[in-house]
Order: sequence, then C-alpha cells, then structure tokens
Amino acid sequence: MQVLIEDPRLNPIREKVEAGQRLSFQDGVTLYHTTDILAVGYLANLVRERLHGNTTYFNVNRHINPTDVCVASCRLCAFGKRVRDPKAYTMSLEEVWQRAGEGYTEAVTEFHIVGGLHPELTLDWYCEMLRGLKERFPRVHLKAFTMVEIAYLARRTKIGVRETLERLRDAGMDSLPGGGAEIFAPAVRRIICDHKIDGDDWIETARAAHQLGLRSNCTMLYGHIENDADRVDHLVRLRDLQEETGGFVTFIPLAFHPDNTPLQHIGKTTGFADIRNIAVARLMLDNIPHIKAYWVMMTPRMAQIALRFGADDIDGTIVEERIYHDAGATTSQGLRRAELLQLIRKAGRTPVERDTLYRPVQRTETAFTVLV
Repeated sequence: MQVLIEDPRLNPIREKVEAGQRLSFQDGVTLYHTTDILAVGYLANLVRERLHGNTTYFNVNRHINPTDVCVASCRLCAFGKRVRDPKAYTMSLEEVWQRAGEGYTEAVTEFHIVGGLHPELTLDWYCEMLRGLKERFPRVHLKAFTMVEIAYLARRTKIGVRETLERLRDAGMDSLPGGGAEIFAPAVRRIICDHKIDGDDWIETARAAHQLGLRSNCTMLYGHIENDADRVDHLVRLRDLQEETGGFVTFIPLAFHPDNTPLQHIGKTTGFADIRNIAVARLMLDNIPHIKAYWVMMTPRMAQIALRFGADDIDGTIVEERIYHDAGATTSQGLRRAELLQLIRKAGRTPVERDTLYRPVQRTETAFTVLV
C-alpha cells in the first residue's frame, strides 16, 4: 500500500530507501524531526518486508538476574542496589540453577542472564554458574552478560577483556545480550550513567566479543535527556561496528522508564516515540538483520503496531523480568507461547519460533528441534 508522504524532506529519503541505499546522519535527524510518522513507518515497513516478508520471530526464553547488587549508581536505574540494602538479593549458585529449571517443561531454548556489578562475585563464580547451567540444560543457549558486566569482571580480575570473554565462552556463554549501551554521547552518559564504562569501551568490548566469534545484540536507551542527534550518532556507531565485524544479530530500542529512579521527574515516552524509534532503527541499521519490539517495555499492543513500523521480532516468553518492572513497568512478567502466537497472528503477521541465532525451531509437546 502506497502512503502519501506529506513532508517533502522525506522524498529524498524515500528514494534512497526504494533504491536500497544507505541513509546519512542527516537523514536520521530528519526522520526524528518529521511529524509525518505514518510515512516513516511506511518506509521502515518497506525495508522490514524486503528483509523478512511477513515473518515475525519469537522465542521461548527465561530471564535470570542472579543479583541486583551493583557498585554503580546510575541515575537511570531502578534495579541496582547497594550491598547493605535490606531489599538487595544475591542468588547462590544452587538458586540460579533452580530458578533456571522452573518451568523448564516448556522446552526453553534460551536463558537471558544479566545482573548488577557485584563487588564480591568473581569471574570464577560466574564461570561455575555457566558450567552448572550447561551441565543441567545442555541444549539451552546461554545469552549472558552485558558489555558493562564483561568490562567490570575484566577490571576486577585484572585481566584483559578478551581473556575474560574467552574464559566465559569456554565455561558455556554462547552469546551476549547487548545491554548497557544506553546512549554513547559522552555528555549524556556523564549524567545518566557516569559509573559505567563509556561508549568507546562498550564498542571495544563488543568488538572483542565479535572477533572471538561470539554474536551479540545491541541496544539504545531513549526518552531521557538525549536529543535527536545523540540517538542518530548512537545508531551510526553501531552500524559502523557492524560493518567491521558483522557480529550484531538484533537491535533493541529500549524506552527509559523513569519510575523509582533519580530521573523520575522525566515523563514517560509516548507510543509515537516508541514506534518512531523502531522505524528509524530499521531505516538506519541497514546491516543489522533484526529489529526487536520488546513487548515487556512497549506493552504487547504497542509491539503489535511496531510490527508494521519495522520490527520483525517481539522477544519471548520471559516468565520473570526484574529490571523494567523495578522501574515501574506494569506489563505481565511473562507470556505463554500460545499468547505470543496469537499476538503475532492478530497483527496480521506469520509467527516463526526461533532460537537465539534465528534458526527456526520445530516443536512437539515436550521437546524442540532447531532446524539448521
């Protein structure tokens, strides 16, 4: 269906999109500035359907957050707590393994594992955690640790990032989730997350992971104090690294949830902002295969709309999610596989269950087979 483009500034962008040409930094700024959101969505959907047709991906996964204790004091975070905080928690290894097994009869294909920067848990502890998970769940893909966590463990262990990644990989880590990127712009990062590694270090950590053959996702946190140019700069830097390594699988735009954070005076993002960030990402990130509409953050209904604005993935069953819910998210902690199928079909898309690397999964009542 052809959409009338009302903003003449979008006509050169449309010509590039239709010709399969790369968009410039200024094109990205224009996409954020225009009020013609339907035209932006139309163009993003052209790219989305060129890449994936009518297919929408999902997976059956579990989120595991071993600890919320964190030495950082990021103003954007409602999850991390100090060691002495009576509400803080740290699981034992046995508790991690037990948590992973809850609901495992659904034949989970992925464990998504992230947590705080704990001042006492060692690299050896995390390696033992991974080995224990692999021993108990050998067929499950372990997508574990943000670039921030990797860099922190390297610094605490007094070894390089590459060696840290090698030790975690050898213990069972299969890929990385890509969180902690926030916004790369230094002036913004100093305000919202000055205790984390900077944008250059995040990029370098991702580069090291990709050079070792590890795949990862990548993210961007929007809706706080950043501006349009900051967001486009972030996307272009991800695109540049992808051009070099090819290691990114999926990009996930994440809306800032201000509740229970030091930045709670900032208003929540609108639905327009959410679908615009999906669409601009699809148009700018021409070399990253997948764009995810993270239903926990967006709500299932907005995720459905995003499937017509450039997204081809809505994440998975999750079962329990802590980070966004600590920041005030009111969505469900998890959706059943049947609910995800219905969600996608009612959006007019064709659901395909995948594993972490987007290989189709064929499922029976009690087991699954990855089609390679």
